[in-house]
This record gives sequence, structure tokens and C-alpha cells, in this order.
Amino acid sequence: MGRYVRIQVTPADIAASRYAISPLGEAMSALRLCAGQHSVPGLAPWTARVRPAYQRLRREVPAVGALLALLRRGGYNADFIQPPPAGTGRSFADEIAAVRATPRERARYELARNLAGHRTPPAYAQRIFRSPDVVDRLADAVEAVWATLVEPEWPRLRTILERDVVQRAGRLVTYGWGAAVAGLDPRLSWDPGGPFGAIVVADRQPDVYSLGGKGLLFVPTVFGMMINYVEPPWPFALVYRASGVVDLLGPPDPDRPPDALDRLLGRTRAAVLRALAAPATTSQLVRQLDLTLGGVGGHLAVLRDAGLVTRTRTGRAVRYARTTLGDALARDARPG
Repeated sequence: MGRYVRIQVTPADIAASRYAISPLGEAMSALRLCAGQHSVPGLAPWTARVRPAYQRLRREVPAVGALLALLRRGGYNADFIQPPPAGTGRSFADEIAAVRATPRERARYELARNLAGHRTPPAYAQRIFRSPDVVDRLADAVEAVWATLVEPEWPRLRTILERDVVQRAGRLVTYGWGAAVAGLDPRLSWDPGGPFGAIVVADRQPDVYSLGGKGLLFVPTVFGMMINYVEPPWPFALVYRASGVVDLLGPPDPDRPPDALDRLLGRTRAAVLRALAAPATTSQLVRQLDLTLGGVGGHLAVLRDAGLVTRTRTGRAVRYARTTLGDALARDARPG
């Protein structure tokens, strides 16, 4: 018999629920992905691309290893190093300031709870956890992870997360909880039984909670896994995998059978159009697709002449984005 967390809802919770993006959460999830502590389908090319930067980070910032020593599957993980965002429009600077404001007593309590029954951390990590400036040292590590792994690509990542937020929020308001929860994660389901229904999450620590009119915070992620926050002082929150990520971060799978878009445009040009799931510069596409600068520029020129992409200059950067027609072609292409 499975174990489940039930999050009971009321009609008032729809109006009180909101969607938010967490740059800090993406940094922590990207770190764990690079360390092999979890996997995300389709992101192996991105992991391979940033591995040298990740390995340099591990060598230069020991507290990054201390962060990794805390992660446990199916158990409690210290919340203060990855709190859910307090609201929409929060920047990484806002979130890391909240981490640094954690009272030392609270941090020590969460670290002790995190490590209880967990594998013994390395000696250097134990020294960091015992240090009087443990909060700042871990916050410094999170900041280094952000600057190294996520910040260089954040404009594109934020765009894909914002698109997901718009789509999901519309489903919740228009169709209700069942539609909002559908497809978020295989471990997540909607139970319409009871007075108003409940969100059901497979979990090793079963319990029942009630939103009580406070609503639920939905947080899409590129690099992370599903996380449910149900304990004070944090708001009730669900972290879930955003859609449309695979084409954003890595070259196409060479073993994937050609689809209609490949046959229409050619495999490489179709890959360029797919990679514009979020706006990108030519240099970003070169790194992502492992193509030459001239090759990418030539494909973008053809796609632009065909009305499939546009270009916009912002300062010294020129970003390309799909048009409505380009979106429709990339979205509607099907194998076979």
C-alpha cells in the first residue's frame, strides 16, 4: 500500500494560489544534477557542457561539497538553503538575502534534523556545519553555484519558466485543480473525493494538510525534481518540472527519428528553430547545438526570411525568437 501526503483544498484556495519562479532553487537543482544526485531526462548534453565549470567549482569552493553532503532522498532536507520563493518577481539577490537572514539557531536545528540518520558527511563539511558563520558560508556556496552554472543562461531559462507559468495559471483559473495538477508529475494526482477534493502526493512521510484558504504556491523548475513544502515557516508549495525544456539546453538526439519539421526544414535548421523555445543569441545557439557561428547565422537568416523567427537588439546583444508561425511549426511537428 502506497504512502501519500494529502493536501486538502477549498474553493477559496484557487483565488489564493499563485505561481512563482525561483532562481535560487534552479541553482541548487543544477548543482545536484551536475553531481549526479538526480537525473532529468534530456539534459545530459547540458550536464556534459557545464561539467568542466562544475568540477572547477568543486575544487575552488569546499562549501559546495557541504551543500551536496546534505541531500537525502525520501527524507528531510534543510529548508533554509532552498526556501520556496516568497512571491513573483523575486530575483536571485532577493532569495540569497533571505537565506543569509536565517537565524543561526534555526539553521543549526535544520542541519541537525537533515543529518539525523543520514550518511556521515566528510570531515571538511562537518567543520563547516559547526562553524559560527555556517549560514554565510553555505550562502556563499549557493551564490558561487548560481554565478557558475545558471546565471549565464538565466534569461533563456527564465523565459521558458515564465511561459510555463502563464499556461498553468490559466488552467487553474479556467478549469480548476484537476487540470492544474494533471501532468505535473507521475507521483502527483488529484482526488475529487471529500468536501472539495485534495492534491495527493506520493511520499515516504504520509500526512494530511489543509490549505485553509491560504492557497498553494506552484514553482516550475528546469533542473529540479518534484518537491512539496508542507511545513512551517514556508508556504504550502509544489515544485514541478516545467514543459518545453529539452530543446532549450542541448543539441538534438542524433538517434531520434526525423519528424515532419526535420523533413520540411532539414534536420539542422529544424534544430535551430526548436532551440528557440526561448529567445537566444547566435553565440548561445552555437554553444547549445555545437555548430559553427557561420552555420547558425545562415540558418537564422533563412528562418527569418521565411517569417519563422524575428531578431531584436537589446544593447549590444541581438536575440532571436520564434514568431507565432515558428511556434506553431515547432510545437505541432510529430514523428512519422
